[in-house]
Formats: sequence, structure tokens, C-alpha cells
Amino acid sequence: MDFYHIYCDLKPDVSDMDFADSVQSYFAHLKQEGLIEGSRITRRKLGLGPADGTEFHMWLETKDLAQLDAAFNHVSTRSEPVESFHHAVNSKVQNVRFTLYRDFPDPQRQRGEERF
Repeated sequence: MDFYHIYCDLKPDVSDMDFADSVQSYFAHLKQEGLIEGSRITRRKLGLGPADGTEFHMWLETKDLAQLDAAFNHVSTRSEPVESFHHAVNSKVQNVRFTLYRDFPDPQRQRGEERF
């Protein structure tokens, strides 16, 4: 599995529940289209985290980079209905950062022949 992480803060005067509803609708659309396997939205608790951390953390789970690329291609069409879902989330956030992780060790990983 690959995990596409999204970190953000809300713009001033954005309702946290409106944001959460928008994220859940957007991610549900991507899942319905077969473009992700799962998703999550979380919020920083008790102010704990790195000083430069954001309040919200979301992630998408995909089978592989090909599925993630298909999701990016779908969103990048900027056509309906995905454009409305994307805008409903993107218009509410600031300080956005992204990371990409994978399960480890990789399923194809062999041991004993590494040279470093």
C-alpha cells in the first residue's frame, strides 16, 4: 500500500465540521470511483505535535502508485463532479503539505544480497 498524507490548517472563519464534511464527501467520491482503497481525517489533539505541525492530517491509501496516479489524473481533469469536491476542500485550507509513504518492507524485497 502507498499512503498519500495531507497536512493543513483551516483558513480563518472556516467551520471545522464543514471542512470535515467536505473531506469525507471528496474521499467518498474517490473511493466510489475506485481511485483509492481507504482514507482518514484526523485532528491534532491537545496541541501535541511538532512546532511546525498543522492541525489536520488526512491520508489516502492506494494499492500502488498506478492507482494514485489515476486519482491524480481524475482530479486534474478539473471537470465535474470531482472539481466541486476538490474545490470544497481546497478552498478551506492553508499551510498545506504533502508526503508519500509505503508499507515497509516492500513485498518484493529480498534479503541477503544487498550491497549497502
